[in-house]
Amino acid sequence: MNSTNRTVVVTGIGATTPLGGDAASTWEGLLAGRSGVGVLEQDWAAELPVRIAGQIAVEPTEVIPRPQARKLDRSAQFALIAAEEAWKDAGFAAKAGEDASVDPDRLGAVIASGIGGVTTLLDQYDIMREKGVRRVSPHTVPMLMPNSPAANVGIALGARAGVHTPVSACASGAEAIGYAIEMIRTGRADVVVAGGTEAAVHPLPIAAFGNMMAMSKNNDDPQGASRPWDVDRNGFVLGEGAGVVVLESEEHAKARGARIYVEAVGQGISADAHHITQPEPSGNGIAHALQNLLDNTGLKPAEIAHINAHATSTPQGDIGEIKALRKAFGDDVDHMAIASTKSMTGHLLGGAGGVETVATVLALHHRTAPPTINIENLDPEVDADIIRGEARPLPEGTIAALNDSFGFGGHNVVLAFRTV
Repeated sequence: MNSTNRTVVVTGIGATTPLGGDAASTWEGLLAGRSGVGVLEQDWAAELPVRIAGQIAVEPTEVIPRPQARKLDRSAQFALIAAEEAWKDAGFAAKAGEDASVDPDRLGAVIASGIGGVTTLLDQYDIMREKGVRRVSPHTVPMLMPNSPAANVGIALGARAGVHTPVSACASGAEAIGYAIEMIRTGRADVVVAGGTEAAVHPLPIAAFGNMMAMSKNNDDPQGASRPWDVDRNGFVLGEGAGVVVLESEEHAKARGARIYVEAVGQGISADAHHITQPEPSGNGIAHALQNLLDNTGLKPAEIAHINAHATSTPQGDIGEIKALRKAFGDDVDHMAIASTKSMTGHLLGGAGGVETVATVLALHHRTAPPTINIENLDPEVDADIIRGEARPLPEGTIAALNDSFGFGGHNVVLAFRTV
């Protein structure tokens, strides 16, 4: 089926996060303004400069059989849990080929990770060094591959239209969903399971991020450490987990009588070409992605009622995003209710775009936007309507919402969704 203008909709959602083991409990935590960040109790954390993180609320071994879990990196475990929840939520009864409502040759999977199987790689290296070569798991390579989460989801669901893994640091999950939208829009697939996952709560990544002064060292107040747009913000808090959505052509979804959450309007992408870790301070790159979104989709700024911002709680990044919104949307920013759910989940790196897409979809579906917590003193440079403290109702009528994701290397991805 060759087409370049098919309407794409969201029919299923799934997540496992520091706030809950599924999408419903995660959403409940977001609306309640509850932090999922806590103290790292592991022995290896004692001498680290950063001893806090948003660890997963429900261990994957409570959901996945242990023999299967032993062959999967944590990032793949998270992805599989979120994907299978989203698949069932979309109303599919079994894997493609066994469910007559989906053709496996028309089903794709796009699951991203910014780092991939880092815990497998580092743990198996320690085993080799301490116990010898023969003790290294034969499953190591398929576990550490960055495409392992996507491949395992594709195998589990029977996806044969294409299985892909975009890797663009903290923009990876959003880029995966944008890629999936295009797979459907251009006729490559009818259904695509898409999102992001990350499992990097490990001493080496934490030490590295801490030494580059990117993370908050507010070890005495873990739940208050992630504070986007607050004058005292001092870095992001690492989180782990996955968020996945089922995307479908509107025609295919209606033909099988599926429940539709929202329309997936499209994406805007750009690159800063500025610095490997620092955002471009004027926000020009992000503004270009926002304008690209408008040009590609025909979306009007006046339609946008809510933005789930990237806002990680870093001094430069939080302000650059607000500047970019002003450059792209002008005075229309005044009616956009903006929030950062990272204040509650921490920053899930490559999983952020997936989890925050789930939050954006639910915000539109329920017409309620989650808050940003921990803002005690709003930075005076933040010239925008930030949802603070409590969830906020969204307007009636047809409205749109954005999910912003930006990554090391200057990757900028903006996704747009609209009520149906």
